[in-house]
Amino acid sequence: MNAQLQARVERLDALLDSIAARHQNVKLASSLAAEDMVLTHAILSRGVKIGTFSLNTGRLHAETLGMIDAVKARYGYDIEQFHPRQDVVDAYVRDHGLNVFYESIDLRKECCHIRKVEPLNRALSDVSAWVTGQRREQLVTRAELHEEERDEPRNIAKFNPLADWTETDVWDYLKAFEVPVNPLHARGYPSIGCEPCTRAIRPGEDSRAGRWWWESRDTKECGLHITNIKVVEEALSSALRF
Repeated sequence: MNAQLQARVERLDALLDSIAARHQNVKLASSLAAEDMVLTHAILSRGVKIGTFSLNTGRLHAETLGMIDAVKARYGYDIEQFHPRQDVVDAYVRDHGLNVFYESIDLRKECCHIRKVEPLNRALSDVSAWVTGQRREQLVTRAELHEEERDEPRNIAKFNPLADWTETDVWDYLKAFEVPVNPLHARGYPSIGCEPCTRAIRPGEDSRAGRWWWESRDTKECGLHITNIKVVEEALSSALRF
Protein backbone atom coordinates (compact mmCIF):
# COMPACT_ATOMS: atom_id res chain seq x y z
CA MET A 1 0.00 0.00 0.00
CA ASN A 2 1.48 3.34 -1.04
CA ALA A 3 1.68 6.33 1.30
CA GLN A 4 -1.21 8.16 -0.35
CA LEU A 5 -3.57 5.22 0.01
CA GLN A 6 -2.40 4.61 3.56
CA ALA A 7 -3.30 8.19 4.43
CA ARG A 8 -6.70 7.76 2.78
CA VAL A 9 -7.35 4.59 4.78
CA GLU A 10 -6.36 6.15 8.09
CA ARG A 11 -8.54 9.19 7.49
CA LEU A 12 -11.50 7.06 6.36
CA ASP A 13 -11.26 4.83 9.44
CA ALA A 14 -11.03 7.84 11.73
CA LEU A 15 -14.03 9.49 10.07
CA LEU A 16 -16.18 6.36 10.33
CA ASP A 17 -15.20 5.93 13.99
CA SER A 18 -16.17 9.54 14.62
CA ILE A 19 -19.55 9.10 12.90
CA ALA A 20 -20.33 6.02 14.97
CA ALA A 21 -19.30 7.81 18.16
CA ARG A 22 -21.51 10.81 17.40
CA HIS A 23 -24.57 8.84 16.29
CA GLN A 24 -25.94 5.81 18.10
CA ASN A 25 -28.14 4.87 15.16
CA VAL A 26 -26.51 5.38 11.77
CA LYS A 27 -26.69 3.35 8.57
CA LEU A 28 -24.75 2.97 5.34
CA ALA A 29 -26.99 2.98 2.27
CA SER A 30 -25.22 0.51 0.00
CA SER A 31 -25.74 0.14 -3.74
CA LEU A 32 -23.41 -2.91 -3.53
CA ALA A 33 -21.12 -1.22 -6.08
CA ALA A 34 -17.42 -0.31 -5.75
CA GLU A 35 -17.58 2.77 -3.50
CA ASP A 36 -20.04 1.18 -1.12
CA MET A 37 -17.94 -1.96 -0.93
CA VAL A 38 -15.03 0.23 0.23
CA LEU A 39 -17.22 1.51 3.03
CA THR A 40 -18.65 -1.94 3.74
CA HIS A 41 -15.16 -3.33 4.23
CA ALA A 42 -14.01 -0.36 6.32
CA ILE A 43 -17.05 -0.79 8.59
CA LEU A 44 -17.42 -4.57 8.86
CA SER A 45 -13.75 -5.54 8.97
CA ARG A 46 -13.24 -3.33 12.01
CA GLY A 47 -16.60 -3.80 13.71
CA VAL A 48 -17.65 -0.16 13.44
CA LYS A 49 -21.15 0.37 14.83
CA ILE A 50 -22.74 1.44 11.57
CA GLY A 51 -25.52 -0.67 10.07
CA THR A 52 -25.74 -1.46 6.36
CA PHE A 53 -28.81 -1.77 4.16
CA SER A 54 -29.56 -1.95 0.46
CA LEU A 55 -32.57 -1.06 -1.68
CA ASN A 56 -33.84 -4.10 -3.55
CA THR A 57 -35.82 -2.34 -6.27
CA GLY A 58 -37.07 -5.53 -7.91
CA ARG A 59 -35.13 -4.68 -11.08
CA LEU A 60 -31.52 -5.16 -10.06
CA HIS A 61 -29.00 -7.26 -11.98
CA ALA A 62 -28.50 -10.80 -10.70
CA GLU A 63 -24.84 -9.90 -10.19
CA THR A 64 -25.81 -7.06 -7.87
CA LEU A 65 -28.09 -9.26 -5.80
CA GLY A 66 -25.25 -11.78 -5.63
CA MET A 67 -23.19 -9.24 -3.71
CA ILE A 68 -25.48 -9.72 -0.69
CA ASP A 69 -24.33 -13.33 -0.51
CA ALA A 70 -20.73 -12.26 -1.12
CA VAL A 71 -20.85 -9.91 1.88
CA LYS A 72 -22.38 -12.65 4.02
CA ALA A 73 -19.65 -15.09 2.99
CA ARG A 74 -16.79 -12.65 3.57
CA TYR A 75 -17.93 -10.76 6.66
CA GLY A 76 -20.70 -12.90 8.16
CA TYR A 77 -23.08 -9.95 7.89
CA ASP A 78 -26.64 -9.98 6.55
CA ILE A 79 -27.32 -6.76 4.67
CA GLU A 80 -30.83 -5.54 5.43
CA GLN A 81 -32.95 -5.16 2.30
CA PHE A 82 -35.74 -2.68 1.76
CA HIS A 83 -38.25 -3.34 -1.01
CA PRO A 84 -40.79 -1.07 -2.72
CA ARG A 85 -44.45 -1.47 -1.85
CA GLN A 86 -45.73 -4.11 -4.25
CA ASP A 87 -49.21 -2.59 -4.55
CA VAL A 88 -47.72 0.74 -5.64
CA VAL A 89 -45.38 -0.97 -8.13
CA ASP A 90 -48.29 -2.94 -9.57
CA ALA A 91 -50.39 0.21 -9.95
CA TYR A 92 -47.57 2.07 -11.73
CA VAL A 93 -46.97 -0.78 -14.17
CA ARG A 94 -50.71 -1.20 -14.77
CA ASP A 95 -51.21 2.49 -15.47
CA HIS A 96 -48.05 3.23 -17.46
CA GLY A 97 -46.30 0.03 -18.49
CA LEU A 98 -43.22 -1.81 -17.27
CA ASN A 99 -40.55 0.24 -19.07
CA VAL A 100 -42.32 3.56 -19.66
CA PHE A 101 -39.45 5.45 -17.99
CA TYR A 102 -37.65 5.49 -21.36
CA GLU A 103 -40.36 7.81 -22.67
CA SER A 104 -40.54 10.48 -19.96
CA ILE A 105 -38.19 11.95 -17.35
CA ASP A 106 -41.17 12.53 -15.04
CA LEU A 107 -42.27 8.91 -15.32
CA ARG A 108 -38.70 7.74 -14.83
CA LYS A 109 -38.43 9.82 -11.66
CA GLU A 110 -41.77 8.48 -10.48
CA CYS A 111 -40.46 4.95 -10.93
CA CYS A 112 -37.31 5.87 -9.01
CA HIS A 113 -39.44 7.34 -6.25
CA ILE A 114 -41.53 4.20 -5.95
CA ARG A 115 -38.67 1.71 -6.14
CA LYS A 116 -35.92 3.67 -4.37
CA VAL A 117 -36.88 6.90 -2.62
CA GLU A 118 -39.88 5.63 -0.64
CA PRO A 119 -38.00 2.50 0.54
CA LEU A 120 -35.03 4.72 1.46
CA ASN A 121 -37.28 6.94 3.54
CA ARG A 122 -38.47 3.87 5.44
CA ALA A 123 -34.90 2.66 5.89
CA LEU A 124 -33.88 6.02 7.36
CA SER A 125 -36.99 6.58 9.48
CA ASP A 126 -35.30 5.47 12.71
CA VAL A 127 -31.77 6.88 12.28
CA SER A 128 -30.09 10.17 13.13
CA ALA A 129 -27.56 9.91 10.30
CA TRP A 130 -26.75 8.03 7.12
CA VAL A 131 -23.60 7.30 5.15
CA THR A 132 -23.22 7.22 1.36
CA GLY A 133 -20.50 6.32 -1.13
CA GLN A 134 -20.89 9.45 -3.24
CA ARG A 135 -17.79 11.09 -4.73
CA ARG A 136 -17.41 14.58 -6.21
CA GLU A 137 -15.92 13.47 -9.50
CA GLN A 138 -18.83 11.17 -10.32
CA LEU A 139 -21.24 13.75 -11.67
CA VAL A 140 -21.91 17.47 -12.09
CA THR A 141 -24.63 17.26 -9.41
CA ARG A 142 -22.01 16.08 -6.93
CA ALA A 143 -19.28 18.63 -7.65
CA GLU A 144 -19.97 20.57 -4.43
CA LEU A 145 -20.35 17.47 -2.27
CA HIS A 146 -19.21 17.79 1.37
CA GLU A 147 -18.00 15.03 3.66
CA GLU A 148 -20.64 16.09 6.16
CA GLU A 149 -23.92 17.80 5.40
CA ARG A 150 -27.47 18.04 6.63
CA ASP A 151 -30.22 16.09 4.94
CA GLU A 152 -32.82 18.76 5.61
CA PRO A 153 -35.89 17.01 4.13
CA ARG A 154 -35.27 13.99 6.37
CA ASN A 155 -33.91 16.10 9.26
CA ILE A 156 -30.86 13.88 9.77
CA ALA A 157 -27.11 14.14 9.27
CA LYS A 158 -25.54 12.81 6.09
CA PHE A 159 -21.94 11.74 5.58
CA ASN A 160 -20.04 11.19 2.33
CA PRO A 161 -16.67 9.83 3.54
CA LEU A 162 -15.37 9.25 0.00
CA ALA A 163 -16.28 12.72 -1.27
CA ASP A 164 -12.73 13.60 -2.33
CA TRP A 165 -11.63 10.10 -3.39
CA THR A 166 -10.79 9.43 -7.01
CA GLU A 167 -11.81 6.33 -8.92
CA THR A 168 -8.17 5.21 -8.70
CA ASP A 169 -8.29 5.55 -4.90
CA VAL A 170 -11.39 3.36 -4.79
CA TRP A 171 -9.90 0.57 -6.86
CA ASP A 172 -6.52 0.72 -5.13
CA TYR A 173 -8.36 0.19 -1.83
CA LEU A 174 -10.47 -2.68 -3.15
CA LYS A 175 -7.41 -4.45 -4.52
CA ALA A 176 -5.26 -3.83 -1.43
CA PHE A 177 -7.84 -5.38 0.89
CA GLU A 178 -9.14 -7.98 -1.59
CA VAL A 179 -12.71 -6.72 -1.17
CA PRO A 180 -15.48 -8.55 -3.07
CA VAL A 181 -16.70 -6.52 -6.05
CA ASN A 182 -19.67 -6.66 -8.37
CA PRO A 183 -18.68 -8.66 -11.51
CA LEU A 184 -20.40 -6.04 -13.66
CA HIS A 185 -17.56 -3.61 -12.98
CA ALA A 186 -15.23 -5.80 -15.05
CA ARG A 187 -17.75 -5.67 -17.91
CA GLY A 188 -17.70 -1.88 -18.27
CA TYR A 189 -20.19 -0.85 -15.59
CA PRO A 190 -18.46 1.64 -13.26
CA SER A 191 -21.83 2.85 -11.93
CA ILE A 192 -24.59 0.30 -11.41
CA GLY A 193 -28.30 0.86 -10.85
CA CYS A 194 -31.40 -1.00 -12.00
CA GLU A 195 -30.81 -3.35 -14.94
CA PRO A 196 -33.03 -1.58 -17.53
CA CYS A 197 -31.57 1.82 -16.58
CA THR A 198 -27.87 0.92 -16.67
CA ARG A 199 -25.57 0.07 -19.57
CA ALA A 200 -21.84 -0.43 -19.94
CA ILE A 201 -19.98 2.78 -20.79
CA ARG A 202 -18.05 3.39 -23.98
CA PRO A 203 -14.36 4.40 -24.15
CA GLY A 204 -13.95 8.02 -23.11
CA GLU A 205 -17.33 8.33 -21.38
CA ASP A 206 -17.54 9.43 -17.76
CA SER A 207 -18.32 6.91 -15.05
CA ARG A 208 -22.02 7.85 -14.81
CA ALA A 209 -22.69 7.88 -18.55
CA GLY A 210 -24.27 4.43 -18.36
CA ARG A 211 -26.94 5.55 -15.89
CA TRP A 212 -30.19 6.75 -17.53
CA TRP A 213 -28.09 7.13 -20.69
CA TRP A 214 -31.04 8.48 -22.70
CA GLU A 215 -31.24 11.61 -20.49
CA SER A 216 -29.08 14.73 -20.35
CA ARG A 217 -26.21 14.68 -17.86
CA ASP A 218 -27.73 17.21 -15.44
CA THR A 219 -30.92 15.18 -14.80
CA LYS A 220 -29.18 11.99 -13.67
CA GLU A 221 -30.29 11.85 -10.05
CA CYS A 222 -33.07 9.61 -8.81
CA GLY A 223 -34.13 11.60 -5.76
CA LEU A 224 -32.17 9.68 -3.14
CA HIS A 225 -29.74 12.57 -2.77
CA ILE A 226 -32.09 15.54 -2.64
CA THR A 227 -29.39 18.06 -1.74
CA ASN A 228 -27.51 17.30 -4.97
CA ILE A 229 -30.55 18.21 -7.04
CA LYS A 230 -31.10 21.44 -5.11
CA VAL A 231 -27.49 22.53 -5.68
CA VAL A 232 -27.83 22.15 -9.45
CA GLU A 233 -31.22 23.88 -9.52
CA GLU A 234 -29.81 26.83 -7.59
CA ALA A 235 -26.79 27.06 -9.89
CA LEU A 236 -28.99 27.02 -12.98
CA SER A 237 -31.29 29.65 -11.49
CA SER A 238 -28.33 31.88 -10.74
CA ALA A 239 -26.91 31.46 -14.25
CA LEU A 240 -30.25 32.38 -15.82
CA ARG A 241 -30.35 35.65 -13.85
CA PHE A 242 -27.21 36.75 -15.65
